[in-house]
Amino acid sequence: MKKILSILVILVSFSGFQARADEGMWLLPLIEKLNIGTMTEMGLKLTAEDIYSINKACMKDAVVIFGGGCTGEIVSPEGLLLTNHHCGYGSIQNHSTVEHDYLANGFWAMTREEELPNPGLSVIFLIRIEDVTSRVIGKTNTSMTEAERREAVMAESAAITAEAIKDTQYRAQVTPFYGGNQYFLIVNEVYTDIRLVGTPPSSIGKYGFDTDNWMWPRHTGDFSVFRVYMGPDGKPAQYSKDNVPLKPKYYLPVSIKNLQKNDFTMILGYPGGTTRYMTSWEVDETMKIVNADRIKIRGIRQDILMKDMMADPKINIQYASKYSGSSNYWKYSIGQNEVIGRLGTKAKKEAFEAEFTRWVNADPARIEKYGNALALIENAVKARAEKYNAQQYMNEVFRGSCELIGIAGQLRPLEEALVNGDKDKVAGITERSMKMMDNFYEDYNYPTDRKVTKAMLKLFKEDVDPKFWPDFYIIIDRKFKGNIDAFVDDMFTRSFLTNPDKYRAFLAKPNLRTLQKDPAYIVARSVSTVRTGLQKDLESYNADLSKGQRTYIAGVMEFAPEKTKYPDANFTMRMTYGKVLDYYPYDAVHYNWYTTLDGVVQKYKPGDYEFDLPQRLIDLNGRKEYGRYASPDGYMPVCFITTNDITGGNSGSPVVNGNGELIGIAFDGNWEAMTDKIEFEPELQRSICVDIRYVLWVIDIYSGAGHLLKEMDIRQ
Repeated sequence: MKKILSILVILVSFSGFQARADEGMWLLPLIEKLNIGTMTEMGLKLTAEDIYSINKACMKDAVVIFGGGCTGEIVSPEGLLLTNHHCGYGSIQNHSTVEHDYLANGFWAMTREEELPNPGLSVIFLIRIEDVTSRVIGKTNTSMTEAERREAVMAESAAITAEAIKDTQYRAQVTPFYGGNQYFLIVNEVYTDIRLVGTPPSSIGKYGFDTDNWMWPRHTGDFSVFRVYMGPDGKPAQYSKDNVPLKPKYYLPVSIKNLQKNDFTMILGYPGGTTRYMTSWEVDETMKIVNADRIKIRGIRQDILMKDMMADPKINIQYASKYSGSSNYWKYSIGQNEVIGRLGTKAKKEAFEAEFTRWVNADPARIEKYGNALALIENAVKARAEKYNAQQYMNEVFRGSCELIGIAGQLRPLEEALVNGDKDKVAGITERSMKMMDNFYEDYNYPTDRKVTKAMLKLFKEDVDPKFWPDFYIIIDRKFKGNIDAFVDDMFTRSFLTNPDKYRAFLAKPNLRTLQKDPAYIVARSVSTVRTGLQKDLESYNADLSKGQRTYIAGVMEFAPEKTKYPDANFTMRMTYGKVLDYYPYDAVHYNWYTTLDGVVQKYKPGDYEFDLPQRLIDLNGRKEYGRYASPDGYMPVCFITTNDITGGNSGSPVVNGNGELIGIAFDGNWEAMTDKIEFEPELQRSICVDIRYVLWVIDIYSGAGHLLKEMDIRQ
């Protein structure tokens, strides 16, 4: 513990070398050593053990990974769970039909029997976090290549994991921190029977859609309600009518007390990823390749999807979740590029790198240890640029946009098994494919995909060097005289994959010749060949980059031992603390710290898909029917902002007050601080949260599902 503490407390802020109180995504086992004093001064009434303990029930036992990419929190002794509407969006969409459109109209289960199961959805509880750095690093040495080091780390991690979960139902993984300078064992428990209890209509849960996404002021009721079930024996179990609601170790009490500016706030959750040790060359790569490619490619696809979605209610349901998933980081990339330029993020990195280099060069021993770190990063990033860009295009165009090509690509292992005559493997692949296909076709419209595919194939050809073109472009030129539209029409007409009945018949009796002759599969295999080649070519650059990053971070840790910092987010549970606070985004512009239901109605645009509203909400607000959820100042609160340091993955995280009571659900960040993944901006960065009073008002007064509140411990 002393060793890990010494590592944790020597990291440096890249913003003028000054650590700010509200910056940091902190590891839970170290709260007592690093944070509890400051947090207590700011208003926390809990102990570190109340937040994280392996000996007693505590707050971490109420916080879960929801669905593999979000956070959720347990709020009742009957396993009731809150998360964001956008986190539950896929499940809500899966249950929606034109006749029962829960996206448009909302849904509330008035009895347990009406709660809707969600195959494939899970929640993950944290059991414990354990430092295993000495064991893992002890299996490595400086003479190893990056590949040898990776193999040694993986082997020891596998051994540690096996020991940790022996004779239990737990799952575990060993996770790297600080670029591979530290390793922690994370032990979890997974529940797979998760049922939809309720959701507001999208006109509340996604109010503002793309226009308001990543923006403040915000007026979105971004929440949905689920319930975790367990087997009759109290253990995790697959869905069964015999399962019973979870009896959690801990659940969060809910506060409807008034919020005020400067109130203490704490957020527990699973921030997905930050890269705050990113160098200036990597910032440049992010702007010019990653973000630029994403903005252009997704923008074209989304325009096509939106046109079809607006024209047909069925297509709107089928593609709602796909569109939302695509547009979220499309807009984020736009904002990040804008803010990187406006705030001079790259220049800040360059200034820090210059200071670091001077420090290294002042000591021969430091030159030996860290002297090549930045050069490794710079050379790798610059050398891989062309191939990295081609890889980004391959991923965004063929894997992320063209659905038919994507599902065809999933049959590569089947071809290998058929070629090798491996009947058992063939049977396993076809069985899995048969299970997956229904979900695919339920949310698939091949005329829409055909339009997207035409646009994507043209874009790839226009923007990517011919040496990276998959060889199906030769077929286009020779057989179709360069006419991409004709090629795509032919592919969609002749491929058995566009027809679920034909695909099902093929899986029932798979035939190698049929597969190899399918035009969509020919394209997918062609794409896969190029992608595999690119990945292999990039391995040497990525190995140097990984070594450079690890060495650089180790040097940073030694460079400024007087400054306390935290590891980059990596989708492990973190705690962040801050306060409710307004801000000034630009000269002469002030944003208040809360929004109201009056503000929701002010944005109302009848018939507009982003800003339409249910008449009932308008009427209730007009009559000021707020119940016990109104502020004492007379308004109905909707959202508020805090200075907490969060990022993607924190969506759905509980926001609690100094007493550990739930006051809101985090769901977004603000436009003016879109550098949050690579640089914390203390004066600008804000977390956007839906006020729990608005959540309860929507459940109780707007939706008439007040029976759910009877399960909660509501404090006022």
